[in-house]
Amino acid sequence: MSLRTRMALYYTGATALLMAIVFFLIFFTVDRVVYSHFDDELRHEVSETLSEAHVQSRDVCAFGSLKELGLDEVRDGRDETHRIRTVADIDPEFVQLVDSAGHVVSKTANLARNVLSFEPSYSGVRYFNTMMGGSAMRQVQVPLADRQGRIEGYLIVAVPLKSAMIVLRDLKNIVIISFPLLILILFGLTRLIAGRSIQPVEEVSSMAESITQESLDRRIVLPQQRDELYRLASTINGLLDRLQDAFQREKQFTADASHELRTPLAVVKGTLDVLVRKPRDVAHYEERISYCLDELNRMARLIDQLLMLARYENDRVTPKIVRLDLGEALERVAERMEPLAVAKNMTIRIDRMASATVAADHGMLEMMLENLLSNAIKYSSEGSVVEIWYGSRAGHPVCAITDYGIGIPEAKLPCVFDRFYRVDESRSSGTGGFGLGLSITRRLADLQGISISVRSRECHGTTFLLTFPQARN
Repeated sequence: MSLRTRMALYYTGATALLMAIVFFLIFFTVDRVVYSHFDDELRHEVSETLSEAHVQSRDVCAFGSLKELGLDEVRDGRDETHRIRTVADIDPEFVQLVDSAGHVVSKTANLARNVLSFEPSYSGVRYFNTMMGGSAMRQVQVPLADRQGRIEGYLIVAVPLKSAMIVLRDLKNIVIISFPLLILILFGLTRLIAGRSIQPVEEVSSMAESITQESLDRRIVLPQQRDELYRLASTINGLLDRLQDAFQREKQFTADASHELRTPLAVVKGTLDVLVRKPRDVAHYEERISYCLDELNRMARLIDQLLMLARYENDRVTPKIVRLDLGEALERVAERMEPLAVAKNMTIRIDRMASATVAADHGMLEMMLENLLSNAIKYSSEGSVVEIWYGSRAGHPVCAITDYGIGIPEAKLPCVFDRFYRVDESRSSGTGGFGLGLSITRRLADLQGISISVRSRECHGTTFLLTFPQARN
């Protein structure tokens, strides 16, 4: 079942229920009003009959007075002439007097051979419907008592319901015929309106279905009205943006990784091919095998970094944030990096402006510091200094690592955290870098809520600044 059909069914069902309740209330109200009108007429006729018999109350000597009056010639209270009520009169009233056993004592002439229904089970004044001669009647049965309160008989007054029954029947027929017709018309109109309402949704669906891997750059046209459909289209476009970005990153990652792995594999394969062509001396074998081992180790480091980056980017690792002394972490990292600095006759200097306690993951923080310090040593000239400063700024713990090496061109600073990005191939080939260290550092910083920025001037050096979130007590 389509969405437009379900919408039409739900709306039509709810409306049908409401219409049924309204029609029922209208019919019930009209029915009550009609019968109330007849009951008022019956009460008036009872009062008029009792007044003609000079009876002040139906509960005192009414039966005897009415019996003496004789209903065959009931007087009209408005004059002294006698009037015979006939069936030809408009809305004629029928009056009948019965004793306590239900035997007819007197009745109006318009009843002829007919008699009104008597219900002995009704003790008080009762209004009810009955049939007389095939015609529906509304009648009232009034008990008559003597001065001691004993029921001596009943006064029964009736009026025909023919006109009222015609009105009620016509109203009922109108409701029965119009109700399903209105429901069918309402269903058709609702389905048409629902179809026009969801037409933009179908357009969005068609556009989304047409977007494939080869056409991820296509976007859904936003509607003019900033309504729910606008939000839906904007959300889908945002999703497509993220998918396209992720797809491009993965595509670039695969291309870069294959390129990085292809080079050492080609070097190892070529070296071994040369070695097996003819016998050589032991020193040459040792030199070439050592070279191959270096390339394999380099390839192993690349694979380790790729796996590490994949783990962190897939959010499979949750940092264990604890309170750490930043100075102690820097001392440990500097001690491990000391052999690299000594090899280049460099000095690592740590300046502390104030004690700093940070909220971070112990292992992730030291890995970040190692990557940054390793890069600072790697791209600095021999005999230079790497400065590390940490303290507090604007209420946040900060740490800066500065080298005075070759620096990074300003135009290339926004790309230094991209995977496999290297400022130039000559730098990387000479130092053995893969362009993954800063990508891993940025990802680790994001996981811990640490902000990382870089400033650099070409031929003057580079500074990486870490801004930590405030450590909570």
